[in-house]
Order: sequence, then structure tokens, then C-alpha cells
Amino acid sequence: MRIRVALVAVGLLTMGYAVVGALADPELSPAGVLLFLAGVLVGHDLVWMLGLSAVGALLARFVPHRHRPLARIAAISAATVTVVALPLVLGFGRSPDNPSALPLPYGRNLAVVLLLVVAATVLSWLWRDRRHRLRAGGKDSERPGGSGPPPAGR
Repeated sequence: MRIRVALVAVGLLTMGYAVVGALADPELSPAGVLLFLAGVLVGHDLVWMLGLSAVGALLARFVPHRHRPLARIAAISAATVTVVALPLVLGFGRSPDNPSALPLPYGRNLAVVLLLVVAATVLSWLWRDRRHRLRAGGKDSERPGGSGPPPAGR
């Protein structure tokens, strides 16, 4: 509980510092700062959170219970990487007269990162299933009818 209170306090102080700094900057208009903050709030709450909620509902419907935490981590990671890389993939900031201003194949690189997220998730699922089977197999071999020794007292 103390850690949560400390984190909330640090977050509020950081946000306050940012707002005071933005409002004190003579080059920024307060109306523009408020418009930007409203856009961030709408973008976060309407787009990001609704999207994550919809994906979470789909995961709950189609992914087995034991794999849901890893699937959620993978979905959030993939969405975050995509949101960050999308401006580069779409070429925002690319100038035809300056080929060194975004010189990499960002679309391909995004696809590679997303494939790595999927591969890591699938490998984690397989590893978790294997551990689960080994634990269950060890317990089953000691039960009557299993491949282990018969129970004592028979």
C-alpha cells in the first residue's frame, strides 16, 4: 500500500511539474496545451482503453484460461510497439530530398518485432504446458493405477 501511495504521489508531482512548465512557457498558449491534454485524454480513454477492452474480451472468449495472462501481455506489447512504430511505417517525416531522414525498412522491422512477440508468446505457452504436464505426471505416477509403485497398505 505504501508503494502505491508513493507511486501516485510521484506521478501527481510529475504531472504537476509538466503542467506548470507548459503553462509557464511563453511559446506555448494555455489553450493549445489544454487542447493537447484533452486530445491525449480522449485518445487514451476512448481509443486505447476501448481497444484493449475489446481485445481482452476476445481473448477471454477464445484463449484457454491458463494462457490468458501471456496472451494479454503479448497483445498489449504488440499494440504498444505498433502505436510507436506506425508513424515511421507510414513515413511521417520522410522527405524526398533527404533519403537519410528515415532510411530503414520500418514496415519490415515492425513485422519482425511482432513475429518475435508471437514466437515468445507461443514458446512461453509451450513451456508452461510442458511444466504443467510434468507436474501432473509426477503426481499421477504415485496414485493407484498409475505407473508408480502401489500405495502402501495393500
